[in-house]
Amino acid sequence: MYQKYFKRILDLVLATVALFLSFPLFLLVGLCLAAKQNGQVLFRQQRPGYKAKPFFLYKFKTMVDAYDQHGELLPDEKRLTAIGTWVRKTSLDELPQLFNVLRGDLSLVGPRPLLMDYLPLYNQEQARRHEVMPGITGWAQIHGRNAILWEQKFKLDLWYVEHQSFKTDLYILLKTVKQVVKSADIHAPGYATAPRFKGEIPTT
Repeated sequence: MYQKYFKRILDLVLATVALFLSFPLFLLVGLCLAAKQNGQVLFRQQRPGYKAKPFFLYKFKTMVDAYDQHGELLPDEKRLTAIGTWVRKTSLDELPQLFNVLRGDLSLVGPRPLLMDYLPLYNQEQARRHEVMPGITGWAQIHGRNAILWEQKFKLDLWYVEHQSFKTDLYILLKTVKQVVKSADIHAPGYATAPRFKGEIPTT
């Protein structure tokens, strides 16, 4: 009952309130990014949603588009701007995803939507993360976020798939606020964000 009806109502109410309260901050971050990044404010990328159906995810842009001599994007740490580093550290880059929640692409809570490139790399258990709506935050995010291994992330995502409830979602939201205030686990050791998932990771 909760997953089918009440969760969506909760998403709409909380996302609307959050957008209203954060609107001045939304404008401030947008203006700062525009001034420091030559007008580049928003980042849009296709991600897999519920049942792996593609949608466009929106975030504040924290990196410039810089390429090497082969036309490949440079590593994250070489593309992060100074203002982008601060926006990412404070998790303000996630604010535009509230519009994704209103559109029905995301829930406030659920497994994070990863890259489309990862879809063929998942084993059967890892792919179960798409059995529920993806979210802005989730069980894996409050248990290490980018600071844990991919194997751990997928186990935590699967736990959420099997234990989704109002009580769990409320707990995740409250813990997320605490993590954001502390700027905890925003990157993996040795990385500006996190290493790419390369598949073939055991789940037991």
